[in-house]
Amino acid sequence: MTLTQLEIFSVLAKVGSFSRAAAALNITQSGVSHAIKQLETELGVRLLNRDGGTTSLTEVGARMLVRTNDILQQKEALQQEASMERGIARGTLRIASFGATSSLRLLPELMDRFQRAQPLVEVQIDEAVDDVVIEWLLERRVELGFVVLPEDRFETLRLATDELVAVLPASHRLASKSAIKARDFHGMPFIRTSAGSGPQIDRFLNTGDAIPQTLFRFEQLSSMMGFVSRGAAITIAARLALPDPPAGVVYRNLQPRWPREIALAALSFDKLSPAAREFVSVAAKVTRAAADSGR
Repeated sequence: MTLTQLEIFSVLAKVGSFSRAAAALNITQSGVSHAIKQLETELGVRLLNRDGGTTSLTEVGARMLVRTNDILQQKEALQQEASMERGIARGTLRIASFGATSSLRLLPELMDRFQRAQPLVEVQIDEAVDDVVIEWLLERRVELGFVVLPEDRFETLRLATDELVAVLPASHRLASKSAIKARDFHGMPFIRTSAGSGPQIDRFLNTGDAIPQTLFRFEQLSSMMGFVSRGAAITIAARLALPDPPAGVVYRNLQPRWPREIALAALSFDKLSPAAREFVSVAAKVTRAAADSGR
């Protein structure tokens, strides 16, 4: 078993096909197939299900992937520790973000400060919904990820407080209210999104036994805003994920207010690579400075 074989297995599990893995690794497809065959032969188990041009993990393959990613993370940390001894950190830091709240509101300042401190570290950011970020952290595909608290499976650093708000057409009768109760949404034409705040929205609606009439399900924020501005429906979203309200759209607080705490998470802060430790340190400094300026 070699580290190269493990790296190929990890990439293949992520992209889901031999051809895409070959392209990502800049090797031939036969090279990917040969490495996986050797690894499966040595381990004596089948790691992948093959279905035409796509692959999926077997049950044992999913368990092996966690071990594989852990080994690869430790390899990266080892190389970074060695480079630190030579004076400057080099390597790759993988971070998972759950959307506009973290990608647009929090990451830009953190990235700017981190890259000034560690210019030779390559930061790779993958964006997904909340549940997938959790999955990637647990599978060791990423070292750090943005999560919504409470989250007991990880060590966390609280970064910011967000809240859910009502997103309404400016002409809607509810727009005249300063705060919107859960019951106000009952029976209303409603937009659902694939964003990870769905469970929190459901908990808020349940406080008023409200069941909106879900007519639309959108993945893109722009689609949601377009339908709201036309008066087709109303919705609820996280305030930090939203742009300034476009023409024809207003935001209103919920009653009661429905906050959500955003945090940076890792399986263990003590076992992070030097680059990841530095990123957490930068995030802690930025958070403290923001708290001090708000006093």
